[in-house]
Amino acid sequence: MKRTHHCAELTQSQKGMTVTLIGWIDAVRDHGGILFIDLRDREGLTQVVFDPENPDLPKDLLHRFKPESVIEVTGQVVLRTPETVNSRLKTGEIEVTAHQLTIHNVAETLPFPLEEEQAEKVGEDLRLAYRYLDLRRSKNLGRLRRRHRVCKSVRDYLDTQGFIEVETPSLFKSTPEGAREFLVPSRMNPGEFYALTQSPQQYKQMLMVAGIERYYALARCYRDEDLRADRQPEFTQIDLEMSFIERADIYALVEGMLARIWKDLLDITIPTPFPHMSYKDAMNRYGVDRPDTRFGCELVDFTELFKTSDFKVFANAAADGAVKALNAKGLADITQGELKALEETARSLGAKGLAFIKVANGEWKSPILKFLSEDEKTALRERLEVEEGDLVLFAAAPWERACTILGRIRLESAALLKQRGKLSVADNRYDFLWVTEFPLLVWDAEADRFETAHHPFTSPVPEDTTLLDTDPSAVRGQHYDIVLNGVELGGGSIRIHQPELQ
Repeated sequence: MKRTHHCAELTQSQKGMTVTLIGWIDAVRDHGGILFIDLRDREGLTQVVFDPENPDLPKDLLHRFKPESVIEVTGQVVLRTPETVNSRLKTGEIEVTAHQLTIHNVAETLPFPLEEEQAEKVGEDLRLAYRYLDLRRSKNLGRLRRRHRVCKSVRDYLDTQGFIEVETPSLFKSTPEGAREFLVPSRMNPGEFYALTQSPQQYKQMLMVAGIERYYALARCYRDEDLRADRQPEFTQIDLEMSFIERADIYALVEGMLARIWKDLLDITIPTPFPHMSYKDAMNRYGVDRPDTRFGCELVDFTELFKTSDFKVFANAAADGAVKALNAKGLADITQGELKALEETARSLGAKGLAFIKVANGEWKSPILKFLSEDEKTALRERLEVEEGDLVLFAAAPWERACTILGRIRLESAALLKQRGKLSVADNRYDFLWVTEFPLLVWDAEADRFETAHHPFTSPVPEDTTLLDTDPSAVRGQHYDIVLNGVELGGGSIRIHQPELQ
């Protein structure tokens, strides 16, 4: 190698050694004619000193130093004086006195600064236009390193579990699945197209039938669907398939893999096994099937209480739906604008409005109070633990919609509480959760029939198979999601292997 060391390797132990470094100029400082350069490569920084009086250095080149120029330096490692030691740098106790210099390329003026704080203020369009510059930032380099380490950790773990990594094709015959496919015209077959795989579903089934038993791939997937905050047209998933197993085997395997990743990357021991929560419990308590359990503010069901209420809005909803409430503790100081934004969110999810009760200055304040009986107020106070400074929010609608509305309101209320410093969640807190017992079938009103909630090959819970003909909506499926801090990391299912059941 042309270099003898990376720019983050040199310490006091290399004092007096002649070394060669190659990298990018991170910064230039002129101290009375003597130039101090922070030289950077992907590993870090080293300070290099150029003395114009050194006859071995080409003086005509020193004036060409510009940030992001690429240079090669040979020099001697010397200790910095105590007052110049930089404790923030790994190499902050030494510097290199340059004896030889080669300028490989001189950079033009940069379109934006690469210092982290300044670069974050630059528009994303400009940073993407100069992606090769943006990738030089330590934050982005760190992301690439973390992804590499995650992939390595996954491969190392699954290898110990008897898995075989198989690379499956990206070009495939178009098949009807959940999302729209990207099509690729075939030059050899005019008028015909390949599809980019949405996921390796058919390939991995083929591998299981072939007797591979345990397969995995870091699979590239493509979906021509509308963009979402957490979904791009192409993404990578850790694809797993196992034969001759039960759900408990999947849970243990995935928990072990995630625990290995967290230990390898963050040196954090994740406690296992992870807790389980049924789909119905998650919806009833958190209003979403991927609940963030790091904070409370849970939904409470008041359907039975309001079935005979004089407040007809709640009574009508309770007759064939649900009435739910949550206590956003400490949010009675919500502004009119914030309250209106919450109401607009509720309306966007199908609510006709957003009923509320504020508790401030020792009294309850709400347009709906005149419709509530003393017994109803007492029940609300006791079950929601209502205190001074609280804000109670309601949803009254068909059960699933009521849960969904209040689930979103719960998250937005939590965001407002965080802004006020009234809700704190540690950055290093990781709440893993299995959500299970999803319904196997859901009613499609437009099609006037039941449809599969997951996919048509999901196996029902064995004890529920007798209900397939008599009460399909009560049948639970053997599919499951793994959730972390309110984010669905992944999911899967036990598949049907008996033709009669299918």
